[in-house]
Amino acid sequence: MFASNLPTVTAADVPADAYLLDVREADEWTAGHAPDAHHLPMMEVPARMAEIPSDAYVVVICRSGGRSGQVVGYLMNNGWDNVRNLDGGMRQWAAAGRPLASEDGQPARVI
Repeated sequence: MFASNLPTVTAADVPADAYLLDVREADEWTAGHAPDAHHLPMMEVPARMAEIPSDAYVVVICRSGGRSGQVVGYLMNNGWDNVRNLDGGMRQWAAAGRPLASEDGQPARVI
């Protein structure tokens, strides 16, 4: 899989000022996401690329790293050189003790 040669970052090493781009589906986002993340479902990325900063450190997030890896590859092929895939996705984010927020009134969780 091509994702192995993509730039990655571990949950513990995500800078505080990183632009977090969560590309999961709406139900996954609602259940639990990084508090400062920006939600942009993977299938909407091509139509909404202008929303993704090209001048900030962007960390792309999904549940385990597969979808976000595809998005990182897509963005890199379209001129973004500032994107990193979150190694292990939201599962590793939660396991590393990073903060989670939910949108449904339930305790935040990764689904």
